[in-house]
Formats: sequence, C-alpha cells, structure tokens
Amino acid sequence: MPTDTPKASKYLLLETILAHKGQPLRALYTLHDVADIFGVSVRAIQDRVKRGFLKSRDLPGRAKFLSIDLEDFLESSLQKPSPAS
Repeated sequence: MPTDTPKASKYLLLETILAHKGQPLRALYTLHDVADIFGVSVRAIQDRVKRGFLKSRDLPGRAKFLSIDLEDFLESSLQKPSPAS
C-alpha cells in the first residue's frame, strides 16, 4: 500500500521564498537571480559576498550560487535580539 508522505525539503527556507515568488528551485543561480529572489540590488548581493555573509562559487562566467549557498545564508541571517537597555 503506497503512502503519499510529503518529502522533506532539503532547502526549506529557500524553497519557501521561491514558492512565494512562483519560481522553481534551480541548481545554479546568478547574481541577478539572487538579487531578484531577495528583492534587492545586485550591488547588495555583491556586498554580502564581499563581507563574507554569502558564499559564491568561482565558476565560468560571473559569480554563481548553489541552492545550498543560499540556504546557508538564510539560516545564518536570523537577527539576534538587541540587549535590553
């Protein structure tokens, strides 16, 4: 008897954002793709890469990002509460 158990998502945060935007999960993303996903400028993504918050891959062409890179970025992006004054 087959069961239709939902498959656990490997990229839960990224897939949630992509589903909200009506975009499929892809293997590879460009700077422009990532800027579009997060609704920011390409310069903002370049800044996150330069500051070490987001990893990019040195593949042929310009900087590329894998799904795991974006998921790691999302997981580490949780803002910490500021200390009470």
